[in-house]
Amino acid sequence: ASISDWSRRRPMPADRRQQQTREQGMSRLVPLQPQSMRAALSCTRRRLFSVIPERPRPIADIAEYAAKRQTGVNMQALLSTGMGLRLDKSEIDASLPTQQRTLIQVAQFLHHELPIRLAHRAIELEELPHGLSDMPSVQVVRDWYIESFNDLVAAKETNTPDEEAAFERQLHKIYDRHAPTLLKMARGVHEFKQELKRRHPESTSKKALSHLYDFPEVHSFLDSFYVSRIGIRILIGQYLELHHTQEEHYVGLINTKTSPSEIAAQAIEDARYMCVRQYGDAPEVEIKGRTDLVFSYIPSHLYYMLFEVIKNSLRAVCEFHGVDGEMPPVRVIIADGERNEDVVIKVSDEGGGIARSHMPRIWSYLFTTAKPAFE
Repeated sequence: ASISDWSRRRPMPADRRQQQTREQGMSRLVPLQPQSMRAALSCTRRRLFSVIPERPRPIADIAEYAAKRQTGVNMQALLSTGMGLRLDKSEIDASLPTQQRTLIQVAQFLHHELPIRLAHRAIELEELPHGLSDMPSVQVVRDWYIESFNDLVAAKETNTPDEEAAFERQLHKIYDRHAPTLLKMARGVHEFKQELKRRHPESTSKKALSHLYDFPEVHSFLDSFYVSRIGIRILIGQYLELHHTQEEHYVGLINTKTSPSEIAAQAIEDARYMCVRQYGDAPEVEIKGRTDLVFSYIPSHLYYMLFEVIKNSLRAVCEFHGVDGEMPPVRVIIADGERNEDVVIKVSDEGGGIARSHMPRIWSYLFTTAKPAFE
């Protein structure tokens, strides 16, 4: 019987319960023998664990995959492959249309590469220091990586249009499965932070709590984990996007004419909307510098970065000056260096700056001055 079965059983009538108690009264006084105790405990464990779903296990030697080196891919490679400029060395059926051959070529690469990348992350998630691996949300993310690893290892090699279509459906499933990873890992870090406080109940002052942010191994892992996640999402997202009709200047996710000024304007509009909803008003935001500049980039990534930084600036200005008074504008300055091929975007505000005591911890994943969304 499972726990849910017990909860559905009807209570025993009082007279029958009293009779059973009298009949079994003496047996309660007789101590169980060791063999009987072990049998009873074993039975109890089976009943309890029968309602706990088994965690996924790798269907192949995941350590063997994790021992392999990842293949580096830059934006130029994504562009040239997406445009079909690397088909000359492939052995794909030349009678197929160029677009179909390109999709098969990318699918073959992902079929080889993604299990390696997923294996690296799954093993790291299992071996995190200081108990971070034991956090429930981190274990959920680890299980997602194992499931996706299994899906890819079990997938057929892609050589025909039908096999490529089946592979695309599989990657859609994997892409959607990992969509909540950022929030889930943030929740896992929050759980870890709460666990650290439970381990150190004497650490109540701000000064005493400062040691909770000194976990270089954890921060190093999270840095590499998030960078790797970005790479995996780009590889899968680029492949999936190549199946759609391409808008002008787009090759998959990449826009060869990305305008930081236009992206900043979108981010400003959305960030100000959130600020007004939270505080009742929002500072103005000015865009200055090379507003005519365009370059090859993934617009959604640029938007995310600008939105988060601008949102922080708006919050700082509102809380420092108050919405009832005059609030100075936030400035977004776009600059490029033609000599070193850099593009620099600076967000400047008059929100009071960062407290000196916070400076050593501002890059810590365990530190924030805002209230976490899950509290």
